[in-house]
Amino acid sequence: MIKNLLFDYGDIFINLDKPATARELHKLGIQDFTAEMIEKNQAYEKGLISTEAFVDFYHQEFPHTTKEALIDAWNAILLDFPKHRLEFIKQLAKDKKYRLLLLSNTNDLHISWIKHDWGMEFYNEFAACFEQFYLSHEINLRKPDANIYEFVLRENDLKAEETLFIDDTKENTDSAATLGIHVWNLISGEEDIVDLFMHKAELF
Repeated sequence: MIKNLLFDYGDIFINLDKPATARELHKLGIQDFTAEMIEKNQAYEKGLISTEAFVDFYHQEFPHTTKEALIDAWNAILLDFPKHRLEFIKQLAKDKKYRLLLLSNTNDLHISWIKHDWGMEFYNEFAACFEQFYLSHEINLRKPDANIYEFVLRENDLKAEETLFIDDTKENTDSAATLGIHVWNLISGEEDIVDLFMHKAELF
C-alpha cells in the first residue's frame, strides 16, 4: 500500500518548454553544450557553484552576449503553473492520507524567477502542501543519481515499497525503481498529475 507520494516539479506541476533554453542560446550564437558546459550545468544544479560564478562562466565563454540575455535564455524553459494542479495538491494535503514530498532538479535562477514572476504568496501556497520540499541546489544532490533517492528515504524514514515517485524523465524513474520505489513516468502533454489515482489505481 502506498503511504508516501514523492513528486517532481517541472512538467508535473509546472509546464516546461524543455528545448527553449537551447533555442534561445542558439540565437545568442551558442550552438551546442560542450562537455565542460554540461559539467557546469550539473554542478550549478547541485548548488556546487554560485549563480554569479555560473553566469560569469557563460559570459566569459561567450563575451559577445550580455549576462541579462544569458539569464533570460536559461529561464526560457519555464512556462506556467496550471491552477487545477495546485488545487489537486492542496486537496491531497488537506486530506492527510499520504505523506507528500517534492524532489526537483532545479537551480537558484529558476527558483528565483518563479518566486518573482508568480509571487511569493503562490510559491509558498504550493510549497506548504509538502512535508519536505527538496530542491537539488539546496541538498547538493541531483536525479538520476541513486543517492538522492536514498537520501529522501533515509531522512524521512520512508519504505521504498510504500513510496510512489512521479517524474516526467524516464532516466529518473528508472533509477528510483532500482531501489524498490514504485514509479510513474508521466508523459507530459499526454497525462496529467491530477489523474494520478486513475493511472496508478492498482497501487491504492
